[in-house]
Amino acid sequence: MGFSVSGSAALIFVAAFIGFGMFYSAAANSTEMVNDAREDHSDRQLERTNTEIQISTVNYDTGSAYLNVTVENTGTTELSVSDVDVLADNSYQTGYRTAVEGTTTTDLWLPRETLAINTTVSPKPSGVKIVTGPGVAATEVV
Repeated sequence: MGFSVSGSAALIFVAAFIGFGMFYSAAANSTEMVNDAREDHSDRQLERTNTEIQISTVNYDTGSAYLNVTVENTGTTELSVSDVDVLADNSYQTGYRTAVEGTTTTDLWLPRETLAINTTVSPKPSGVKIVTGPGVAATEVV
């Protein structure tokens, strides 16, 4: 056995070591990304579980075509007002006005607080649906 056999074995060993190092790095990164995605999913599911809203009142003023909706945050999750969506007769509403406990400048809707929504809708809708950021919704007949 000369140098060629020893040199070949060393070269194959070094190549295998480098290849395993690259494979391990890729596998470890992939596993970490999957675990992070599972944690994010679990956090979102917990937020959905702890979110609950209830529509208190729905009023429609036929003279001004205003739809006034009062919604209570009855869950334990703080919600963002900008993430709230309003549907009147399955029609997505934009440009509506909001107030949390009478304050129009806040974006934070805490548990046990009331959100007032005022939008213009014509003709009178038969139902309204409020959807929160986590995806929890409440519907009410007008």
